Amino acid sequence: MYIVIAIIIFGVLITVHELGHFISAKLLGVKVTEFAVGMGPALFKRQRGETLYALRALPIGGFCAMEEDEESDDPRAFVNKAWWKRLIILVAGSGMNFLAGFIVLLIIVPGSAQFAAPVIVNFFEGCPYEGAQGLQVGDEFYKIDGHRTYFRNDVNMFLKRGSGVFDIVVERGGQRVTLEDFEMVPIEYELDGQTVLYYGFRYGTSRTGVASDFRDSWNASLDFVRMVWMGLGDIVTGQVGLRDLSGPVGIVDIISDVGEEAPTTSAAAFGISYLAAFIAINLAVMNMLPIPALDGGRVFFLLLTAAYEGIAKRKLNPKYEGYIHGAGMVLMLGFMAVVMFSDVYKLIK
Repeated sequence: MYIVIAIIIFGVLITVHELGHFISAKLLGVKVTEFAVGMGPALFKRQRGETLYALRALPIGGFCAMEEDEESDDPRAFVNKAWWKRLIILVAGSGMNFLAGFIVLLIIVPGSAQFAAPVIVNFFEGCPYEGAQGLQVGDEFYKIDGHRTYFRNDVNMFLKRGSGVFDIVVERGGQRVTLEDFEMVPIEYELDGQTVLYYGFRYGTSRTGVASDFRDSWNASLDFVRMVWMGLGDIVTGQVGLRDLSGPVGIVDIISDVGEEAPTTSAAAFGISYLAAFIAINLAVMNMLPIPALDGGRVFFLLLTAAYEGIAKRKLNPKYEGYIHGAGMVLMLGFMAVVMFSDVYKLIK
């Protein structure tokens, strides 16, 4: 069941992405020949004006087909619209994915300890970080080594990624207090007969109220964007390798595991919704990278072409951009195949 749910999540997110292109294209007067939900053979089709609306058999995505022939004389063709209109249409897909992630977070954030403010309510006995020159009850972590900390998980993440000596900013009594070169490492504590590693302080409950729910949902969205960028940075620096990457197969397996291992149905719903929101925002960020064949690559070449044509007063031949995007598509599909093979290998192993 959870595998089916995971596949549906992917299908919905891709459809939402295409819906962003579709709505913006319609609003900006671009000719849309077909908008489809799903892929494969059509189960239902209806022609409304110039656009064919279709429901297709495989729930793994969808598409928005616009008039994009470079040689088209139709003034409503995508290529014949002003560059800023094409820019909006290209960005709208990722914008809808980000909005979808934000809406999911707006549903699951209220009252969730996962998104509680990083406010210290008490310390373990003997915690060395408590004191007049250190942390105090009521302190809310604001920044760690320049990184904004919205939630308690942010504190744990940046402390674990750090060297053990930090520049910490806390909000205390309405003011921001900076603790420079503050040394913090996990300490062994005995809890319920087990030895655990903690920093020695506990957090309070989450904020309440409509305004705080919107603020926390927005901050959680920004937090997910930051996590994606940090992940990309880890790939570039070699801190993670191919075995640490997951494609659709691996992500479906993760979602399935989260659902099956959850102690209750509500916990499973929360965990899967959390992952769905993260995937939606992940798609929004990744799709805007300036890589050929992605929307971000098309935006990059669109701005480059607009700048060139504005300066040189003549048009570039669009076929060269088409060659670049074609090559990028081949490379991207090859990379996706390698990641998928790695996912399958890990599952079998």
